[in-house]
Amino acid sequence: MKRITLYLLAAVACLSLSAINPVTQVKGNFDRSASNHYAYPYGTDAAIPALTAAPAGYEPFYIDHYGRHGSRWLTNGKVYAYPVKALRDIKEAGMLNQLGERLLKTLTLINDASQQRAGDLSDIGAEQHQQIAERMYHNFPEVFQGDARVDARSTVIIRCILSMQNETMTLRSLNPQLRITTDASYHDMYYMGWGYGEDTLANDLRKSMDPIMDKLYYQHVHADRFVGQLVNDKLWAHHHVYGGKLMRDVFDIAGSLQGHHQFEDINLYNFFSNEELFELWRLKNIYWYIHWANAPQNGNRMPFIERALLRDMIEKADQAIATGERGASLRFGHETCVLPLACLLEIDNVNYSCDDLETLHEHWQDYNIIPKGCNIQMVFYRPTGTTGNRAEDILVKVLFNEHEAMLPFTPVTGPYYRWSDLKAYYERKLATVIDWRVQ
Repeated sequence: MKRITLYLLAAVACLSLSAINPVTQVKGNFDRSASNHYAYPYGTDAAIPALTAAPAGYEPFYIDHYGRHGSRWLTNGKVYAYPVKALRDIKEAGMLNQLGERLLKTLTLINDASQQRAGDLSDIGAEQHQQIAERMYHNFPEVFQGDARVDARSTVIIRCILSMQNETMTLRSLNPQLRITTDASYHDMYYMGWGYGEDTLANDLRKSMDPIMDKLYYQHVHADRFVGQLVNDKLWAHHHVYGGKLMRDVFDIAGSLQGHHQFEDINLYNFFSNEELFELWRLKNIYWYIHWANAPQNGNRMPFIERALLRDMIEKADQAIATGERGASLRFGHETCVLPLACLLEIDNVNYSCDDLETLHEHWQDYNIIPKGCNIQMVFYRPTGTTGNRAEDILVKVLFNEHEAMLPFTPVTGPYYRWSDLKAYYERKLATVIDWRVQ
């Protein structure tokens, strides 16, 4: 009864994340407006709920994991460069005021620091993975006992490889006996990161979402106030400055700074009103939903782009169960995999589906789902003292961003589900989808 009570409390806490008014959440912490650039907050800015104890007579022995890389530099260097050029052009026209000069100086400093850094893992991004690995080790010490095997794989993108390196080095420092292997190869990209590239239907559906976003930005983003505060002549700026792009690029830079120690003293949010920050986030939230989540606008197709990844997770879990070896399969990639996978697994409220994009933010918030370093951990438990080679004896607990998650089944107890039930459900779901190339 105590374990069930603890789980219910954790579930209520998790649900309350969605129940809290997102206006309050974003305006109370502008870093959340950064959407997918939100730095992993759990264990630092936000406490992680205590984990429910394992059922009596069970112990963890294997972890099946997929995680996003940590905080990074923006992937498109032009986002850093464009505002600098735009403000310099305004200055050369004699129209940049004192506040505009301050912004230009700050953006120039950031742009200079970003040179040749597009997409690179940041210092805080490395720390995020060190901390996640340390918590994983201490939360589930039985998994990493003795010479347990850890198979770590990454996409071929450098920031993901370095994220993998930071986690595996931390694990090795905690237990030098671990047998750790690492790999990053195009051989695995079909399920690790670019598998969705083979789904031509999903690609076409995703591209068809772009006009929706263009229309929404045109309707809801008005840059006259933002640009007007930076110039001497607002009417001149209205006719000569591409204000929408300037505003959106500065907004992206503002949100990304939280991922760097060197920019801790810089605050670009002050150039935006609270309402502008909320509206810019709300549109980003819609973008992530209709492009990568279980949205009716994309035919509810996007969760299934990660079918090869889920098949790999099932296969490796079955191997671990059959061999009885302790250890973990750690995969490192991108939010464009974590989000569809979480939808496919039907974790918590991530699989939410609605037609009304104007009220989406009231039910679904991307900053709670895909911050930098977001991760899914499927933790497998077997009867203590056994090799766990009977699937029906195996229990599973899923952690989403290190919170105990709810799945679309009746648990055995608390957050613990029977693996044979989950596997059968997911395999039936996967069987409904035609193979990769769908015309």
